[in-house]
Amino acid sequence: MADKATKVALVIPVYNRREITLQGLRSLSKIDKTGLDVRIFIVDDGSTDGTADAIAAAFPDVTLIKGDGTLHYAAGTNRGIEAALEWEPDHIVTMNDDAVFHEQFLRRLVAAASENPRTIVGALLLLWNEPHRVFQVGQVWETLKGGWQIPDDLTAFTVPQSIFDVECIVGNCVLVPADAIRECGLMDEKRFPHGWGDAQWMARFAKRGWRLVIEPRAYVWCEPNTYPKPLHKAGVRPAIRSLFWDRRHPLNLQRQFIARWESAPSKPKALVAYVVYLGQLVSRTFSFIIRRDRGHAA
Repeated sequence: MADKATKVALVIPVYNRREITLQGLRSLSKIDKTGLDVRIFIVDDGSTDGTADAIAAAFPDVTLIKGDGTLHYAAGTNRGIEAALEWEPDHIVTMNDDAVFHEQFLRRLVAAASENPRTIVGALLLLWNEPHRVFQVGQVWETLKGGWQIPDDLTAFTVPQSIFDVECIVGNCVLVPADAIRECGLMDEKRFPHGWGDAQWMARFAKRGWRLVIEPRAYVWCEPNTYPKPLHKAGVRPAIRSLFWDRRHPLNLQRQFIARWESAPSKPKALVAYVVYLGQLVSRTFSFIIRRDRGHAA
């Protein structure tokens, strides 16, 4: 590589999704790297489906870091970032493996960061089963609606066609200058091991004066989210366990509180939003009970 090439580290935590992971790596192998020195750091958190061996065989240039199954999202990403920083990159891109990447996505992310100092740049996430539909982009904080709200009506054609500011960026594909990480630190893996670590991380950057933007021409197509069984269908005991004891469950009350507390624009807004969220949860529960009882009566 030329001496002036921009060094970019791609950090991807993976676990037991061998074929999905290999698909993502095949997509990355085809991107345009003109002017870039790119290295991929994958943290395999103890996969049992042969993910690590398959990566080593098909992509020997990938730096593979092995976990023991206890890292999960935040710590897995952090271990990858730590390894990448030893290479002294200009930028680090945190990514998910369940994605297909436009051949110009990385050059466009780097260009946006280079042209806009002190900026964190997110890709335009799209759904791979609805390629025009925007996915988890443009979150806005709405205190009286319970916190972060994600628009569900955006498309690649309706978003601004030049970089635009946002209040938060999810970690599916986001370029973070190495200087920002050195200044603000890694994700909080102790309080956010399974989720919300990216939102809290972005809030920390924003509070330190880093601008959060989306580059709308950096296209990344993502697998749609899968969701756990609704609590009202899980039974009383499993629902109680999820709400009060299981920190891994996305609806765990402590997890929901900390997520708002650490990523809200202010602590008072976090408290109000959490109270609103609890009210919404109670309202949905009673609505389900009423519909169920009416169904039984009929």
